[in-house]
Amino acid sequence: MAYSIAPGSLALSRSVLDRAADRRRDDAWLEKAWAAPDTQVTVVAGDQLQVIDDRTALRLISPSEAPPGTRVFLGIDRESGAGQTAEGRAVFAVVVADEPDESYAGLRELGALLNDREAGMAVHIVGLANWHAVHTHCGNCGEHTVVTEAGHVRDCPGCGMRHFPRSDPAIIVLVTDDQDRALLGRNGAWPEGRYSTLAGFVEPGESLEAAVRREVLEETGVTVGPEVAYAGSQPWPLPSSLMLGFYAKATSTDIEVDADEIAEAKWFTREDLRALVDAGTMALPGNISISRRLIEGWYGSGLSGSW
Repeated sequence: MAYSIAPGSLALSRSVLDRAADRRRDDAWLEKAWAAPDTQVTVVAGDQLQVIDDRTALRLISPSEAPPGTRVFLGIDRESGAGQTAEGRAVFAVVVADEPDESYAGLRELGALLNDREAGMAVHIVGLANWHAVHTHCGNCGEHTVVTEAGHVRDCPGCGMRHFPRSDPAIIVLVTDDQDRALLGRNGAWPEGRYSTLAGFVEPGESLEAAVRREVLEETGVTVGPEVAYAGSQPWPLPSSLMLGFYAKATSTDIEVDADEIAEAKWFTREDLRALVDAGTMALPGNISISRRLIEGWYGSGLSGSW
């Protein structure tokens, strides 16, 4: 297998901010950074981000303009030159309890439009906001937890347990056979013609390669041999996944789908895929997804048509 994902093509894997984790416990530094006139703040409601009028970039405001909410330190933009912190421009987010209105947009809409800096900011804060929303109480004793370390930890005042954000690893794989056909599937909840690569969560005590083989076998009945090659990763904080992309070689081709998850699965040649996409009878995953990049890496170039 000589396929690869094009460098820099994973829209949600881009980042230029220094997360400066050592500063999260320095309250004096954080207050100074918040007060600096060149500090920038993005606002988040649920998993939606406040955007500028044409919806192509984040709306970045000064701390004095920021609404009340949970303050989160995202990092330092060292490429902006020396700011008031003497290290670069500090970047924060504020998570508000409001329902998002038309001034907000989600990662699916924004992901491919944002520059590298804002893409990294967006996935960072959306992941944290989703985590905060479902971890308001201690899983050990039930006490309400307190946000600490600039939004990256929740501490329990009752039992002392510390709660940290988690990313759930999930494999996503493009499987090929001896004829170099690609195996794609359609989820039962999707309309006719919508296809993607196979994916699933990694189970406890399971290696990534074992997860690839298990998921492919469970969903399609196809067996994968020893050839499993890592291709790249992308955060998918909707709500908390880390997608780990692979290419894998099948050792069988007969398909028997798991009807609970997959409505159908098929082998496609490049010619099949191009003809169906051009005819508009097949829709591929969106441009921000690693699935799309795995497919195009196998195909050899970009393709039109997406969900």
